[in-house]
Amino acid sequence: MTAYLSLHWLDILTTLLGLTYIVLEYRASIFLWLVGIVMPLLDIWLYFSHGLYGDAAMAVYYTGAALYGYAVWRFGRKHGQQQGQALPITRMRRRLYLPATVFFFVAWGVTYWVLRSFTNSTVPLLDAFTNALSFVGLWALARKYIEQWAFWLVVDVISCYLYIVKGIPFKAGLYGLYVVIAVAGYYKWKQMMQQQHEQLSAHQQ
Repeated sequence: MTAYLSLHWLDILTTLLGLTYIVLEYRASIFLWLVGIVMPLLDIWLYFSHGLYGDAAMAVYYTGAALYGYAVWRFGRKHGQQQGQALPITRMRRRLYLPATVFFFVAWGVTYWVLRSFTNSTVPLLDAFTNALSFVGLWALARKYIEQWAFWLVVDVISCYLYIVKGIPFKAGLYGLYVVIAVAGYYKWKQMMQQQHEQLSAHQQ
C-alpha cells in the first residue's frame, strides 16, 4: 500500500484538488480560480512524467488563465449587469461561435504539429484535440457562458480515455466523474441563469 501511494501520490493529490475545483465550478464560486492556480502547477509535473506533453503545456496555460478568470469574475462586466451584481451567467452570443470555432481548429492543428515535431507523444491527435478545446472551454468559463459545460463534456470524455491508456487511474476516475458533473452543472447553471433573469426583471419593475 505504501509503495502504491508513493507511486501515485501526485495523481491522488491533484485528483482531490480537481474534485474541489469542479464542486466550486458547479456552484459558480469565484474560489474555483484559486484552486485553479495551484492544481495546474502540480499537473505540469504529473503530465510531463507520463508523456502527456500537450497536457503539461496546457497546465501552464491553465495557471495564467486562472488568474485571468479570477480577474474577470471579480471585476468584469456584461451588458445589462446591475451595479454591485456579480458577473452573471449568460449564453454565448451567436457572433462568437465562428471565431471560437476557427480558433479551435487552428489551435488543434498547431498543437498537433508541435507534439508530432518536438515530442515523443503517442497520442498527439487526441492530446492536441483536448488541449485546443480546453482553450475554448476555459475562455467560456472565464466569461461565465453556460456553453462552457458542453465544451468540457467533450474534453472530459476524451481525457478520461487518455488517462486510462496512460496509466493515471485516479485522474481517469476524476474525469469520468467530470462527465457526470458537466451534465449536472449545465442544468444547475441554467437554473441559476433563470433566477438571475427573474431577479433582474423584478428589479426593473
